[in-house]
Amino acid sequence: MPRRVLISDALSPAAIAIFKDRGVEVDFQPALGKDKEKLASIVGGFDGLAIRSDTKVTAEVLEKATRLKVIGRAGIGVDNVDIAAATAKGVIVMNTPFGNSITTAEHAIALMFALARQIPTADASTQAGKWEKKRFMGVEITGKVMGLIGCGNIGSIVAARASGLHMHVIAYDPFLSPERAQDLDVEKVDLDSLLARADVISLHTPLTAQTKNILSAATLAKTKKGVRIINCARGGLVDEQALRALLDSGHVAGAAFDVFVDEPAKENPLFGHPNVVCTPHLGASTSEAQENVALQIAEQMSDYLTRGAVSNAVNFPSITAEEAPKLRPFIALSEYLGSFAGQLVDSGVTKVTIIYEGAVTELKTKALTASVIAGLLRPMLADVSVVSAPAVAKERGIVIDEVSRAADGDYESLITLVVETETEERRIAGTVFHAGKPRIISVNTIDVDALIAPAMIYVSNEDKPGFIGRFTSMLGAAGINIATFALGRDREGGSAIALVAVDETAPETVLAEVKRLPGVKEVKALSF
Repeated sequence: MPRRVLISDALSPAAIAIFKDRGVEVDFQPALGKDKEKLASIVGGFDGLAIRSDTKVTAEVLEKATRLKVIGRAGIGVDNVDIAAATAKGVIVMNTPFGNSITTAEHAIALMFALARQIPTADASTQAGKWEKKRFMGVEITGKVMGLIGCGNIGSIVAARASGLHMHVIAYDPFLSPERAQDLDVEKVDLDSLLARADVISLHTPLTAQTKNILSAATLAKTKKGVRIINCARGGLVDEQALRALLDSGHVAGAAFDVFVDEPAKENPLFGHPNVVCTPHLGASTSEAQENVALQIAEQMSDYLTRGAVSNAVNFPSITAEEAPKLRPFIALSEYLGSFAGQLVDSGVTKVTIIYEGAVTELKTKALTASVIAGLLRPMLADVSVVSAPAVAKERGIVIDEVSRAADGDYESLITLVVETETEERRIAGTVFHAGKPRIISVNTIDVDALIAPAMIYVSNEDKPGFIGRFTSMLGAAGINIATFALGRDREGGSAIALVAVDETAPETVLAEVKRLPGVKEVKALSF
């Protein structure tokens, strides 16, 4: 039976031709993505689904996709796809992570100029027959400080363009190594320093639990008076109400937004302010970028459907059908280890060492390493996949070492992750038992035996009597149910850890209370 692909958003004729040239049948319905019910009614007859942003691939749509093998997103963002539901059904989700980078970076620079010279309002005034030359007094860009929140693929392009404009570029990015910053001619700083010094702040980070409202009322209050703020990344990175208040007070001189908390944005707190420039999510909207991502996703999907090759998958590494059954539980373990470490580290990662011991060394450890790195980076860089993670890590100057050796202990297979940052080292080890369930068996050389759960609490504390009772009572009083409780210590009266699986994510208020308990060194809510 020939492979069939449904295209439910606009895609270029050249992309359609790629499918057909590879022997893949195409049903091109560019308006279908806006009709979720009709999409669900016909998606079951296709092996592949090619989309842009209009199509929402929900769990309900996937439930009807009995034949579907791959979803291809022409672009980087996959927040319109239920990744968990797709993974559960064995559907690979691909994107094109680098096709829009230059276009989005250029849009950020364009918005900076629009703000600096008040171009939109000056244009409207002039075309209305006014000649308000004195009203539109601009500022020069040359010599100003550009502050980047996020200096990955797009942020680094903005940095290069800003440097070419003779701006001084500073960046806040925990994953930016000093060496990479030097190569980019960027000064790496902490967030408070960036807020205090930047004349222009441009955001280039995904929306994650750590970055949501990274420019909140509190952090916006720390900005330099007269700052201009640009967001071409994701809605939700900036508290829009708080920003409006500072625009009204004159503390913030201007803001330019291409993305909003609610899209399409019919109403927004920023709308109507004379010093605000807004565009309707145009970051990727150039003919070159649209063509690039369309061609790329057509090639990737065709290669998978006709040859089994996997490229830029966000939910699965490149492995063969024969390798999959043995490798799958270790892939899960690897991502858990990386995610665990990524949620603990608070400063820039400089080096990652992954030690494979025993039978696991006979498997494809490159896929496991990619899963570790993806898990490590994803808490800060949500769009990182197991395919793109090694390249993203290299881009940030993170050194990755793999060590394989014979088993030397109680476990048939053991994976140990060592993460070195600018200020600390974290060491986490895990294994897979015969039932195929990954387990954490040590944290920072302290032995523990813990199953991974979707929501967990990690506590490091002094080994003193009474701590467990106070801790569990505090959770109980907050209505947080404990599923499992794993303990470990290095010696009597020394350092101890607790890994607690809970039924729901612990609120920050509860974590703050736990942190105040006597002897507690560190408390983190973990999600997997």
